Amino acid sequence: MTTADEQDERPDADSLRDRQSQILDAAFEEFAAEGFKGATIKRIARRARLQSQALIYWYFPTKEALFQATLGRHLPILQLVLDAETLLDLPPDEALPMIARAYLTMADRPVAQRLLRLIVPEVIRRPESVDLLGGRVIAKVLDFVKSYLTRQIELGRLRPHDVRASARAFIGMLLPQLGGKLLFPTIQADGLTDDEHVEAIVGIFLRGLEPLPKPAADSGSADTPREPASY
Repeated sequence: MTTADEQDERPDADSLRDRQSQILDAAFEEFAAEGFKGATIKRIARRARLQSQALIYWYFPTKEALFQATLGRHLPILQLVLDAETLLDLPPDEALPMIARAYLTMADRPVAQRLLRLIVPEVIRRPESVDLLGGRVIAKVLDFVKSYLTRQIELGRLRPHDVRASARAFIGMLLPQLGGKLLFPTIQADGLTDDEHVEAIVGIFLRGLEPLPKPAADSGSADTPREPASY
């Protein structure tokens, strides 16, 4: 049963977005400090200065849903794929660099290191949590890339192929650059910038998927009579 205090604390339409943002800020601090398993809705409500933790469930039905929303708020690539309709019809030489840069930008934000410290220990301690902590994010990105590539095939901009493999290949080409920025700085010893990396991999990727050339018309048809040779 909802108490009178909880009813009073429910936001109206004007304050709903601000209250949700307040909860997500508090959730990020809690998850970053305690990890997913150690975080509690009660402490998140306290961090958000809510009178009742029940209000959080007004926005997020489970702790898992709150965690996914927290990740999505701080990962540019998820923000991009959630607005997929604006990208589907863009040509590959425009859309793919946007996707690649959004993916690599994760490592440029101060919160990226905190997110990494949150996810990696959890995965090590609880291998079964891989799907929750990272797998669903990766799946969303891959699903978007597959949808985008499928649309480009329909438009005739890319040759027909298995988009499941090409989506994996495209994201896979970004991992060394991302890993160098987050975990292995020696990878970046050669000075390769994000822009240089993106330009190179997009070029390689698109050259491999160029539409197949149409067969040239046969200029010497067997039915065409030949002029007699003159001597």
